[in-house]
Amino acid sequence: MTTMHGGGVVIAGAAETDEVGALPEHSVLRLHGEAARNALADAGLQPGDVDGIATAGHNVVEIAHHLGIAPRWLDGTSVGGCSFMLHVRHAAAAIAAGAADVVLVTHGESGRSRVGVTPYSIGPDSLKGQFEAPFGSTAPFSSFTVPALRFLHDRGMSRRDLAAVVVAQREWAFRNPRAFRRKPITVDEVLDRPPVAYPFTRDMCCVVTDGGGALVLTSAERAADLPNGDRRVYVLGSGEASESSLVSQMDDVSSFGAFRRASAEAFATAGIMPADVDHLMAYDAFAHVPLYMLEDLGFVSHGESGAFVASGNTGPGGTLPMNTNGGGLSYTHTGMYGMFAIQEAVRQLRGEAPAQVPDAEVSFVQGVGMFFGAAGSLVFANRLP
Repeated sequence: MTTMHGGGVVIAGAAETDEVGALPEHSVLRLHGEAARNALADAGLQPGDVDGIATAGHNVVEIAHHLGIAPRWLDGTSVGGCSFMLHVRHAAAAIAAGAADVVLVTHGESGRSRVGVTPYSIGPDSLKGQFEAPFGSTAPFSSFTVPALRFLHDRGMSRRDLAAVVVAQREWAFRNPRAFRRKPITVDEVLDRPPVAYPFTRDMCCVVTDGGGALVLTSAERAADLPNGDRRVYVLGSGEASESSLVSQMDDVSSFGAFRRASAEAFATAGIMPADVDHLMAYDAFAHVPLYMLEDLGFVSHGESGAFVASGNTGPGGTLPMNTNGGGLSYTHTGMYGMFAIQEAVRQLRGEAPAQVPDAEVSFVQGVGMFFGAAGSLVFANRLP
């Protein structure tokens, strides 16, 4: 019997668009289609083999029609950048329940060129539209400033700790030819970059790019018969959680309850502990977010994240390689980054990453969406325990 966790469901195909970065000739729909085509080819499947589909930021019915797929299972969950972590979790449940056999998860976003994009707006009837936007908290960088400063204050840390995150991830990006920002950088150089919103300078904020990615999930039994069945990546565990959609209404802006709850479920369902993780992908729209994750997920204790990163533990050769594609700060960030974090985890476990971590067997992927409103956690492995 196929089970949701423990390796019963696998990622059989994973691929990004041919390019990421500045793609003014690509519409959102084209990005979805290109990523889906590449992922299906990677799995050795055709659109006609797919009976389940999921996406965020675009109508899932339109994506299915564009790809020529007639699904019997659909998921349009859209909770920001971690939506794709939730899609993987939901797809695993659907496959285990028999609601779908092959699920395609797609992402395409013209974040930089804005081709075929619905103009951004904040609904006046939404909580944010009523209680934050009138006071100027409209963009991500303006909503994250107070939580970041509170986090640093509570731990006796400084902006240099934010800059150290950028430096560590740029070391990985330097090894990745597709990364948007590849030039090595120092802590002082990060701090000297143009200010965006205190405490953030430009390089503490994610890049803005175009691109997409897609995943193909199926049962481990079905994947064994596919051409690349030996490259399958097992879904060991998962978790999801939410908190307030308003940063101002979080219980504690220096620690995120949804991170703790989603990751705890992922660790429990996978039957592992943080010490068992070889590789970490921590969503990094801004430099402070991975610091939250290192602590809230239990990789380090309260107040230890800054020194942990500054000491080289998350960089090449470190004890916990993190954001090995360069992350959203240096690799790519189309607006919803979660798909690219998953893609890098798959590459690492397949041994195909540009900056490969030696002997990587277990990868943990942590996502965040809607500022700190939602969280998704995944545990992957390239072999069963």
